[in-house]
Amino acid sequence: MAMATTKLIPMALLLPLFISMLSLAIQPHAAAAATKTDAPPPPSPVTTSIQGRLRLPDPSSSLNSTRVTLNDGSRHSTYTQPDGSFVFYRVPPGVHLLDVQSREHHFSQVKIQLLEEAMDVPKCIEYVYPGAPKQAIPHPLELTAHASYEYYEPRQGFSPFSLLKNPMLLMMIVSVGGMFMMPKMMEGLDPEQKEQMQRQMAMQQDPSKMLTQMFQDMTGTGEEPAAQPVEKKTSSKAGGKTARRGKRD
Repeated sequence: MAMATTKLIPMALLLPLFISMLSLAIQPHAAAAATKTDAPPPPSPVTTSIQGRLRLPDPSSSLNSTRVTLNDGSRHSTYTQPDGSFVFYRVPPGVHLLDVQSREHHFSQVKIQLLEEAMDVPKCIEYVYPGAPKQAIPHPLELTAHASYEYYEPRQGFSPFSLLKNPMLLMMIVSVGGMFMMPKMMEGLDPEQKEQMQRQMAMQQDPSKMLTQMFQDMTGTGEEPAAQPVEKKTSSKAGGKTARRGKRD
C-alpha cells in the first residue's frame, strides 16, 4: 500500500502543471482573435460608373459592336450595345483616358478626371486627335464619329483627259502638229533656205550622210559648190566676117 501511494503522488502533481501550461498556450491565440475582432474594417474604395454613347453622322447607319477602353484596357474594357451605349463600372478616382478602338470610324479621345469629393461629377475633356484643341464635354459622354477609314482606293473611271498624261501620246501629237506646220513655215523661206532645209531633211533620212556632213562641217573639209560653166557668145562682127569670106569663096 505504501508503494502505491508513492506512485500516485507524482501523477497528482503533474496534472495541475500540464493544465497550466495548456492554458498559457491558448491565451495568445485568444488575444489575437480578440484583437482581430475588435479592429475596425478597412474603408471600402470609392468608385463610380462612366457612361457614354457612340453615334454616326448619318442617323440611319448602324454601328457595329465597338470596343471602348480606359487607360489602354489595362483594367477597364467594354463593348457597345446595339444602340451604341457603353458603361464602365467601379472606376476608381484619378485621371483616365478613354479610347474608341474602331476599325471603321474615327472617334475623339476623352480624358476623364475623377475626384474623391466629386465622384458623381467627372470632368471630361475631348481631343479630336492628339495635339488638337481640347474642349470640355458633359457626362454622360456623346461621341460622334468624325471620319471613316478608307482602306482601299476606289477605282477611277475612264476619262479622256487621262490620255494626255501618256508621254507617247504627247510625242505623237507634237509630231503630227509639226507635219502640218512645217509646210506653212517653209512658205515664207527664201529659195536657198528651202534648198538647205530639204538637204537637211534628206540627210536625216540617211543617218550616214548626216554624220558625214557633221564631220565635214567640224573639220572644214566640205565640198565646195561646183562653178557653173560660162557660155561663150559669138560677137556679131565675127559672124559678119565669116559670112563675107564665104561669099568670096
